[in-house]
Amino acid sequence: MNKLTSIFGATLIAFSLNVFADDAPAMGTEAEAQAMSESAAELVNKDGEAAFDTFGKEGDFQQKDLYVFCMDMEGKMLSHPKKPELVGQNLRDFDKYGDKLFDNMIKLAETDGKGWVAYNWPYPGTEDLKEKKSYIIKNDKGFFCGVGAYAADSAAAPADGAAPAAPPAAGQ
Repeated sequence: MNKLTSIFGATLIAFSLNVFADDAPAMGTEAEAQAMSESAAELVNKDGEAAFDTFGKEGDFQQKDLYVFCMDMEGKMLSHPKKPELVGQNLRDFDKYGDKLFDNMIKLAETDGKGWVAYNWPYPGTEDLKEKKSYIIKNDKGFFCGVGAYAADSAAAPADGAAPAAPPAAGQ
């Protein structure tokens, strides 16, 4: 009986872990974020702001937890498919999680034109701040677009069992 109980218990545990693993969100990598950002810049260079409609649809520009957001050089959000209520808001001074991430993105776009900006952001479904990076590219139209991915070492789901949090008010 003990052997049967042990086998049944192990099977039940394995099944429950598999079920919970299926509920975990699929997370994009930094390489996927950079590739999506580069594709977005090409589309904006070709189609201008008409590309925002494409960014808003499921498909090439929304995969896993990755999506394209665009901002002007003053800090106004131009396109955000996951939080359309941010469009038109100036977020340059946003600093809820200890980083002026949008200001840093603008400065990078002004100086280098493209690259990574690291910042802290709540991990999906938790209140835990994790390192996230956005690859931004200033396009020929004078604004920039970016795609963010959680840093590889922080993308593992938190082990503390934190309760799900309300979605953040701004950002990616």
